[in-house]
Order: sequence, then C-alpha cells, then structure tokens
Amino acid sequence: MDYRQEMKALRDTLNQHGYRYYVLDDPVISDYEYDRMLRRLEELERDHPEEITPDSPTQRVGGAPVSAFTPYSHPVPLESLQDVFDSGEVEEFCEKMTEAAGECAYSIEPKVDGLSVALEYRDGRFVRGATRGDGRTGEDVTENIRTIRSIPMTLPEALPHLIVRGEVYMPKRVFAQLNAAREERGEALFANPRNAAAGSLRQLDPKICAERRLDIAVFNLQLSEGRTFATHAETLEYLRSQQFKVIPCKVLRTASEINDEIRRLNEKREEFPFDIDGAVVKLNNLSDRSVLGSTAKCPRWAIAFKYPPEQKLSVVQDIVVQVGRTGVLTPKVIVAPVRLAGTTVTTATLHNEDFIKEKDIRIGDTVLIQKAGEIIPEVVSVDYGKRPEGTQPYQMPERCPVCGAPVSRDEDGAAVRCTGAECPAQLLRNITHFASRDAMDIDGMGPAVMQQLIEKGLVKNAADLYFLEAGDLEALERMGKKSAENAISAIEASKDRGLERLLYALGIRQVGQKAGKVLGSCFQSFDALSQATVEELTAIDDVGEITARFIREWLDSPQSQHLMARLKDAGVCMESKAEVVDRRFAGMTFVLTGSLSAFTREEATAMIEARGGKASGSVSKKTTYVVAGENAGSKLKKANELGIPVLTEEEFLEKVNGSEETEGN
Repeated sequence: MDYRQEMKALRDTLNQHGYRYYVLDDPVISDYEYDRMLRRLEELERDHPEEITPDSPTQRVGGAPVSAFTPYSHPVPLESLQDVFDSGEVEEFCEKMTEAAGECAYSIEPKVDGLSVALEYRDGRFVRGATRGDGRTGEDVTENIRTIRSIPMTLPEALPHLIVRGEVYMPKRVFAQLNAAREERGEALFANPRNAAAGSLRQLDPKICAERRLDIAVFNLQLSEGRTFATHAETLEYLRSQQFKVIPCKVLRTASEINDEIRRLNEKREEFPFDIDGAVVKLNNLSDRSVLGSTAKCPRWAIAFKYPPEQKLSVVQDIVVQVGRTGVLTPKVIVAPVRLAGTTVTTATLHNEDFIKEKDIRIGDTVLIQKAGEIIPEVVSVDYGKRPEGTQPYQMPERCPVCGAPVSRDEDGAAVRCTGAECPAQLLRNITHFASRDAMDIDGMGPAVMQQLIEKGLVKNAADLYFLEAGDLEALERMGKKSAENAISAIEASKDRGLERLLYALGIRQVGQKAGKVLGSCFQSFDALSQATVEELTAIDDVGEITARFIREWLDSPQSQHLMARLKDAGVCMESKAEVVDRRFAGMTFVLTGSLSAFTREEATAMIEARGGKASGSVSKKTTYVVAGENAGSKLKKANELGIPVLTEEEFLEKVNGSEETEGN
C-alpha cells in the first residue's frame, strides 16, 4: 500500500470511528487505538502536505486565525418561530392548522438553547458553515464549524447541493468544566451554555473554538437537490442516515397529545446533554407547509412553546468565600437544601462583591433561586419582607481566608484578589508558572509533578523546588531514577536564568515577559528594585501607575519577602543578564520652553526619555527641571514662581553627558 492509499484508508477509518464516538456515542475501539491511527495520519500529512484533504480528521483542530467573519446570504432563510406560553395557545395553533389543512400530524422536538447555523454541502462534501444572523444574512464561520467533530465532512450520498440547519450548543458537562477553569483563572464566568457556545463559535481563532468542544443537534433539511420528501420526519431519518446528529422527534396528532409531550420534555430536560428552553411543534407534512407559507417574521406552520425557568425560595444560611488558583475571591451563598431543575441545591454563586451589594444579600434572607442556563444556581432576588431583624450587610474579607494576606480589588473590575505570594490556594498555579518555559524553564516539572509535590507536602512555595533531592522525585508516580536526576539538573540550571526571567516567574500582577526585561535592565539587581518607589517605577517605559503599585505592594508583602529570602538562600541569581540601562533621569520630569539652538525639542525629548525621564508640556509642582532657551515666556515665569530649577541648554547637556553616578538619583 503506497502512502496515498494508506492516508485515504486512515481518513476513512478515523472518520467512521469519529461518527460512532461523537454521533452514536457507541465507540468500538479504544482512545489509544484511535490516537495511534491519528498520529500515523499526522506523520504522513507532515511528509506529504499536498495530500491533506478538507475531510481529514486532522483538520478539525482549527486553522489559522481570521481577521473578521464575512457575510453569508442564506439561499433558504433561517426563520424564527412564534412563541407560545401555555397549553391553550397550543390548542389554538392546532385548530388553525386543522382549518387550513384538514387532519394534521405534528412533529414535537425539544428546543435546544444554542446558536442556529446552516451547514452547506456540495457533492457530498462540507463547504460552508454560517450563523443565522437575521435569518437572511449570517456570518461565514466555516473554520470554527469544522472543529465540531459530530459534523460529517463527507456524506454517504453525494447530492449536488444540500443545506441543513442545526443548533450549535455547548454540552452541559463541557460548560461546567469550562466555567470551573475560568473561575480558577479569575476570569468572568459564562452565564449559561448558550452564551458560551455563541462566544466560542465567533472566536477569530478556530483553535480556541476547538478547545471549547462544541456539539450540534441538526433539526431541519433546508435544501436537497436530487431528493424529495413528503414529511419532516422522513427528512430527519434521511439526515440520520447521512451521519448527522439529529434532534429526537415524535409525531403526534392531537393537541392533548402534544401538550402531554411538552410537559414530558420539560420533566426530562435534565436528561438531555444540552440545555432546552422549550419545545417546537411543526406540521409534519411538507406540502401543507408550502401552502401555508410564512409571515414577514416566521412560518405559519410552527410554534415554539417556551418553558419558564424553574425558581424556588430558600433561606441563606451563610456566605462563604473561595479562593481560586489566580487568587480571586469568589463569594458563594449556602442555602437550605431545595430541589431545583432535577437536583438538590445547597449553594449558589454570588459572582462578586458588586452583585452582593446590588441585591443587598444578607445571611438569614429568604432568596429566590434559579439555575442560570439550567446549570449554575444563582440568586435572582431577595424577599426583603421576610428579612429577620438584626441582619447586617455583607462585607468581603479584607484578608485572604486561606493565607491571611491582604486582598486587593481590581481597579478595572469587581474582582477581589489575594496578594499573598505563598497562598496555598494559588500554589499549584504559581509554581507551575514559575517553572514554565518562558519563566525559569525547569524541564520535567509540569502540573502533574507539581500536584504530587504539593500533596506530599514537599513544596509550599516556588523556592522549595531548589531544596528538593533526587530521592524526593523518585518517589513520585511515573518518575524513575533517570527522570528524577534530569529534573534536579534542570532545577539547578534554572538558578542562573537572571533577574528578568525571575521577575516574570514570580507572577507579580501585570509583570509579563516584557515588563520583566525592562525592570531587570533598569535596576540590574533585585535589591535595587526592592528599594524603588512607585514614582521611580512609573518613570520607566511600559510601567504604568497601576503596575507600579502592584509591584510595590508585592515587594512589601511579608510572604513575598520570605519567598525571596528563600530563593536567595537557594542560590538563585537575582542579578540582571541584560545590558546596563542609563536611568539617571528616572523619576524626573523636564519641561522645554523658549527657542532652543543646540538641539530641537524632539532631540531633547529623546535624550530625556533615553535616560528614564519624562518630557512634559506644562509646568507643575511635579516638574523637576525647566530647560529654557531664548525668549522663554510663561513657562519660565511659572517655574520661577514655583521655585522649579531652570537649566540653560549648556547645563542640560552637562546633565545628559555627565556620569550617572553624579546625578544622585
């Protein structure tokens, strides 16, 4: 078998197993076997990139990012449905259908709460995926749609042109995992799976969409050249035969049966892998649909029964705070157990400090609870009439409940964070970041190893890594003698990465790789940095006032000081590896005025900034020097009034060209 035949065989086999796994939920091989075949296909495609096909399973991981989504006009409009809210409206709908078309049959389907899309196929191959938009014009999101593994890239029957409609959703379990990860990282939580799905499908980077593990439920055949059908149920069976994941459907005849099925779906909604917010009722006969047609907004032959969210009253027993891996403090309410949407609820999210204050939630309050998107219990409102006497407004803690370090509120948001460099709640994230490639680059010390070290009590901060011995690592799972020795060697080698890498590794807020390099080159040693004032830090390019305060607060923290002392004892280099930077004007502000003859204003500004200073256009009490040329006017007068030192051009050049040590700054 030549490589072309092998690649085709692997593609066909992998696609078939993907169908069994992602659509039928009935795998017949292990993940290991699947991964082995996928790796072999990747190897062949790497050697023969000209043979890569769009239907290859390797192409589902996401291609290159796009700058924007292009508009797409739907050949068949993706219409919306008329909403109804009670059984009486369902009966009225059935009566109208009977008057218009005689005795009717209806399809009843769960209404998936997701994002509607159209999938287009030419000659049996997937060519385009587009969002609904306004029903007539959507957005081309083909590369993101391609990452949804339950969507077939090729069809068993190659019709000239086929368009199907489906609802993209985020499975409940995936949504729970995604929000848990976002909470640990201190990111805003998605309110519900629908928002998460919509946000994921509109990511400009398809790789992000692929990571979100979206799924789809196909519910309508929009267009089929070369095939005709009599009923909606027949079209769904056909789509199922073409390996689509199709929405479950029942065909019923009376309003009574339909209302019973609507109630049954509501009772069973927890059993679906996706959120549903209602049930869809459609005429089953396609020719009757054609006769009835549509209004300007929606088809006359279908309705959507919308379920109200289930809500229950409970009593707030306590308000507790959890600390995530990024140090964000997240408040949660403990409530008296209540049955809600199929599960017993004892806790509910309070999002953040602002949410608590806005609703004035207090211990002892009676609150109305619902599940946001049927997943996350949340407080909807407070029944202030039932509030017991003596309750007190809730206050977020001023110190971390885990380590006792002071907390700090984000200036640009509602998040409250622990500032402790050795906080146990943040330990895994902190030491994993510390050892990462762009930080201290300690090979062989990934999250799994770090987790074991924490569980065994061998590491309580990043400095403890430097006091490990090979025997400590050999005792870990999947860590033999050779691996342990290599890890110890990597730890030892990381001691000499330099101040720039160390500053990034420490995880100081808003100090990334670039800021680490700038700070290291400016201060040259950690001792010098530790003495810097906020004003001196702010005077450095790329270090704003907020970042400067974060740095100063971190340096002043007892936990940070303990960590740095331990790192110093371990022999970690705290000196810069970068060239010395002239900082003689750090913290100084110059104002240029009058006609300058020895240099232009632009040249003077460049000289000031190159030495760490700032050039300003106005004189104030914060001005360090005024450089005055001929015919200096109001700025010179104000400098004299404020007692600001005035330099001639010659005196300014002396300062520029003098040694840094003579400036005393």
